[in-house]
Amino acid sequence: MKNRKSHIRHALALGLMAVPLSLSPLMATSAHAQSTGVKSLLADASDGALDKLSQPGAFYADKAVRILLPGPLKNASKILRFTSKAGLTRDITRDLNDAAGKAALEAKPVFRSAIDNLTLTEGVGIVTGGNSGGTDYLRKTAGEELGVKIRPLVERALEEVGAYDQMAKLGDVSALAALGGADFSRDGLTDSVTDQALDGIFSYIASEEANFRSNPLDKGKDLLKGIF
Repeated sequence: MKNRKSHIRHALALGLMAVPLSLSPLMATSAHAQSTGVKSLLADASDGALDKLSQPGAFYADKAVRILLPGPLKNASKILRFTSKAGLTRDITRDLNDAAGKAALEAKPVFRSAIDNLTLTEGVGIVTGGNSGGTDYLRKTAGEELGVKIRPLVERALEEVGAYDQMAKLGDVSALAALGGADFSRDGLTDSVTDQALDGIFSYIASEEANFRSNPLDKGKDLLKGIF
C-alpha cells in the first residue's frame, strides 16, 4: 500500500513538473501572435495614414495637421496675402503642405522598418497601451530616428515645389523681416516642416490604430481576434 501511494505521489510530482514545460510553447506562441498582430496593426495603420496624407492637398485641407511657416510667420497671413497679390510670392503655405504630402508618399518603407524592428516584448506590451498605444510607443522609441530619415524626403520635396525660393523672397521683404524670430534659412524651414509633418503623420496613425482596435474584424484583422 505504501509503495502504491509512493508511486502515485511520484507520478503527480512528475506531472506537475511537466506542466510548465507543456505550457511554455503555448505561452510563447501567444506572445508571438500578439507581437505579430501588433506589428501588422501598426503597419496597416501607418500605411493608411500615409496614403491619406499623400493625397494632393490633404495636409492643407485638414487644419489640425496643416503645415505652417515657422515662428511668428504663422500669424502673418495678411502679409503673405499681400506678397502673393503683389507677385512677390505664390501661396507658400500650400507649397509647404504639398511638400509634406510628397514626403508622406515616400515615407512608407521608413515607418515599416521602424515597426519591423519592434521586439517581441515591446509588441506584447503595446497590446494594453490604449487605443493609440502602438503609435505612442513607436513615436517614443523611434520618433527621433524617423525624423532623421524623413528629413531628406522633406528637403527634396521642398526643393521640388520651390519652397526654398519662396522663403528667400519672403526674407527680402522688410515687413516680414521686421517680425523677427523666424528662421528663414533652408535648414530652419526644413526642420520646421519635418517636425510638423511628423506630428501630422503620427496623429493620423493614432486615428487609424484606434479604428483598427475597435473594429479588428471589420478591417480583416483575423490575426487580432482575441488580442484586443
